[in-house]
Amino acid sequence: MSKENLLAMVIGVLEDTVRDWDMELEGGMNAATTLLGDLAFESIDVVQFAVALETAVGRKGLPFEKLFIIDGAYVDDVAVSQIVAFLEEELVLS
Repeated sequence: MSKENLLAMVIGVLEDTVRDWDMELEGGMNAATTLLGDLAFESIDVVQFAVALETAVGRKGLPFEKLFIIDGAYVDDVAVSQIVAFLEEELVLS
């Protein structure tokens, strides 16, 4: 899957996740959109989003801890571009 296709897929999953949230993002979602700062994700939203991503790529058990935890601590925020880079790496490894 190309980087552009992954980006479109991640944005599509995010749009599905927040569809009923009555939220307007100026300029829409893009590679710089962040889960916490821009979309106000709660921890349960992150879990649901991760499951939806696994379904979208057809692979269970992706190591999301690589994305959300660094040096034993949770990251402050994650951008769509970081999610795409994570998926590129993990899907190549499989």
